Amino acid sequence: MDAARGEGGADEPRAEASQSTRRVAFVDSGLGLLGYADALHTLRPDLGLVLSLDPDNMPYGPRTPGEVQRLILASARATLPYRPDAIVVACNTASVHGLDALRAELEPGVPVVGTVPAIRPAAAGGGPVAVWATAATTSSDYLRGLVDAFAADVETYPVAALGLAEAIESGDDRSIDDCIAYAASHTPAGVRALVLGCTHYGLVVDRVVAALGDGVTVFDSPVAVARQTLRRIGLEPDPSVPEAGVDAVLMSGRAGPLPTSWGAFPAGERLLRSAAGRHTLSS
Repeated sequence: MDAARGEGGADEPRAEASQSTRRVAFVDSGLGLLGYADALHTLRPDLGLVLSLDPDNMPYGPRTPGEVQRLILASARATLPYRPDAIVVACNTASVHGLDALRAELEPGVPVVGTVPAIRPAAAGGGPVAVWATAATTSSDYLRGLVDAFAADVETYPVAALGLAEAIESGDDRSIDDCIAYAASHTPAGVRALVLGCTHYGLVVDRVVAALGDGVTVFDSPVAVARQTLRRIGLEPDPSVPEAGVDAVLMSGRAGPLPTSWGAFPAGERLLRSAAGRHTLSS
């Protein structure tokens, strides 16, 4: 395991918490990882969190599979000096194109957990079901394969939430609302369930629910991914344990402060609060 994680040299970043702290790293092109890190922190507050974003190269959606694989490998490798017990790929696109390569390189020393849109539980209650995702995902063989596997007998409608992930990254409230309104207007009437097919969308789930109105159940995967992560590292959920929080933030491999702008989202605000007094914040 030590060889896979990397021992770290004098020039490598060091986490602030004690080396006895168990850690989980999250990798994504952008803010989509916040909801997943927050879900794990809620279930096991004692785990240190390493958040590895890639602002230099986002978004990943328009990139080729080879580019996505190369970038997510770089983001994951940047977390290794912090000796994570597991790495979560909190990005659907990166999970599709990079998960096998990550597992081949890092496992069994460091378990790697991917994300999948929650189509199976959404379809279990019958249709119709809508799946909001990026334009690239809605037209992908990947999404069609999930629908064929888990919702073959259920009416399922892919909906491109154009620009929503980018609006969330920018923190532009008006653009976020406009993008949600656009996706809602293209969602067929009578939909019973909505699957969030991009990890960013859960950060504004309250606004999505408000736009769709009563009677639509939203399905997302952060809690399921958090539980799977705990299983992979041999832990049970225990919200009562002492709190650790965010150990490090990496921006395209560069260690940096926690952006206070994350506080615009409930998940980000909770992570900032967990890290208060332990890190320098940037505006």
